[in-house]
Amino acid sequence: MKITGQTLIDMGYKPGRWFGDALQHANRHQLQGDDLKAYLDSVAQWTIDPREAPLAYHKNIEAETEEEISNVEAVFRSMDELMKTPTAVAGAVMPDACPTGEKGRIPVGGVAVTENAIHPAMHSADICCSVMMTSFGHIDPKKVLDTAHRITHFGGGGRTSGGFELPSELTDQMQGNFFLRDDKSQMVAQSHLGTQGDGNHFLFVGQSEQTGETIMVTHHGSRGLGAHLYKKGMALAESYRRELSPKTLSGNAWIPYEEEHGKHYWEALQLVRQWTKLNHEVLHETTCRRLKVDHTLRFWNEHNFVFKEGNRFYHAKGATPLTDAFVPDSHEGLRLIPLNMSEPVLIVKGEATAGNLGFAPHGAGRNVSRSQHIRNQGGRSMEAIFAEETAGLDVRFFSGNIDISELPSAYKNADAVQRQMKQFGLGEVVDRVIPYGCIMAGDWQKDAPWRKKRRKKK
Repeated sequence: MKITGQTLIDMGYKPGRWFGDALQHANRHQLQGDDLKAYLDSVAQWTIDPREAPLAYHKNIEAETEEEISNVEAVFRSMDELMKTPTAVAGAVMPDACPTGEKGRIPVGGVAVTENAIHPAMHSADICCSVMMTSFGHIDPKKVLDTAHRITHFGGGGRTSGGFELPSELTDQMQGNFFLRDDKSQMVAQSHLGTQGDGNHFLFVGQSEQTGETIMVTHHGSRGLGAHLYKKGMALAESYRRELSPKTLSGNAWIPYEEEHGKHYWEALQLVRQWTKLNHEVLHETTCRRLKVDHTLRFWNEHNFVFKEGNRFYHAKGATPLTDAFVPDSHEGLRLIPLNMSEPVLIVKGEATAGNLGFAPHGAGRNVSRSQHIRNQGGRSMEAIFAEETAGLDVRFFSGNIDISELPSAYKNADAVQRQMKQFGLGEVVDRVIPYGCIMAGDWQKDAPWRKKRRKKK
């Protein structure tokens, strides 16, 4: 008698990917009765339920104001739910943490460690959001900012003409990857090269407190390439969730690393990392070339990525890796932590501890959403707010439109973040880049083509 999928369902087994191999084996060996059941029990994929209670995690954060209390409580509620995920083995929260998305999603400033599982939502669509610095020596910071302004590109989409060429070696590697070989990946990898996007991404120029040298810091992620990979990863993770752990929140779905898909996804993440580093480098190298100077120091680090140690995956959603084990191209263990446009960029070093899991904060974080911060301004004009908060600084919005949700008051108190870094052992500050000025996207959507067309019709 031929064994079919219906036979297995009638015996109480839930359909899944394993059915195909199991049916082939059972029919080839003509298994029946107890022999068939024993074999099926040995290969069946049973579903895994979330934990009833969350695993304990490290809370490297303290609320210091009334506004922060509600923010921290929301962070803990979300982390409590996330730490019920069956793959989770450890977690931590940084001083700059703030909730994002629905309850159970990893907060910004969160670290989640999982066993043999990559969770796309835990690195988010802004894969490999990162910072790179170059020291130009003793040169006028305005000259650096002016030159970089003519090179970079902020706002939606990519460069429509000119720009930079994607190296053929990286193109070939992408074409050999299951997730990145499609035409769209190739297109955005090329057109978005040399662009920085929007939101909190920036190009910052300042001077080293220790040496007085002028330093440029860029902040951006993998742009459309990472967003495209994230969308594919989430769809695949959801298909696994429905089969392996249907009671797990869809936002915490995972791709099993032991599966072939898991290996390909991990490889794709590394290629996205390569692209993102290149994206920083073309901006820094072109600025050096146009200024006709050689850089004296350059290094970078991610703060929104997945890091691997053995069969454990460290998902850092807005957390800076301290340990060199997570940063293969580290420069003497140095890391960058930006705060806000009016505060220094911190240069730090540190070691992994039981409490920090090998991470530090990634910046100053927020206590309220962008829209709530705008509502809190009480009807003051954008121009007045901008003038007050950027006094003494050369702050530029690439679109020409002010975005007050990116001004210093939109972020957590920078002094409090630094105090708590020291309190919880989250890295040691070895230098600070004192701000001269910066460029951000600004409210680029205000003059987006579709809005211009709408205004013209009116």
